[in-house]
Amino acid sequence: MAVFAQCVRKRTRRLAPPVMALALFLPAFAFAQTGDLAPPPSDAVPLPDPIMRPATPDPDNPLAPPGGSQGGVLQSAEPIIGGSVEDLPVPVQRMRSLIMEAARNADFEALRPLIGTGQNRTQLSFGVVDGDPIEYIRSQSGDPEGYEILAILHEVLEADYAIYDPGTPNEFFVWPYFMATSLETLTPVQRVELFKLLTAGDYENMREFGAYIFYRVGITPDGRWRFFVAGD
Repeated sequence: MAVFAQCVRKRTRRLAPPVMALALFLPAFAFAQTGDLAPPPSDAVPLPDPIMRPATPDPDNPLAPPGGSQGGVLQSAEPIIGGSVEDLPVPVQRMRSLIMEAARNADFEALRPLIGTGQNRTQLSFGVVDGDPIEYIRSQSGDPEGYEILAILHEVLEADYAIYDPGTPNEFFVWPYFMATSLETLTPVQRVELFKLLTAGDYENMREFGAYIFYRVGITPDGRWRFFVAGD
């Protein structure tokens, strides 16, 4: 099946290494509106009908397929679409703001302390990232200086967000919310929002694939930058 391998802004670019597990898991993402979260403001983008997600991912790797080697799965609350930025926990707001500021200022070194080290280091790939994480991020850009990838990072965090495993110890926040929607049922307004990140060709390729698979950012409630990845 043809999948997305093009760049936003109509330039060919390289994405993170393909992973079959991602292909199996991504179409199963879903969202639901619940009473646990205040509804989005009146001018928020309307949401498409939900798709079903039968199981929760590994809490240590939110982008891995659900279930273990024994086939066991854990039931979890479905993702929901968040409201305004002000509704986010303060640590999440702060991390989002710091990442966006660094990207906006083209300051790679300002990202370094936000990425962290050891087990808490931000996941930047579905494979192993050897060497300097900043150089790895720069290497994913379509231009040699790495400014394109910073623009993508900033634009992703400008989008609305989704909340995964809401109200559980595994809760985390994901940008953009297209991760938790069906691309088949996007409204015209939502498509305009999506096209801030993708080309029309990217969109059609993702529809064929069955899910949004461009860059996304995850932040935990305590303000840890959990991942910045893309996959095909």
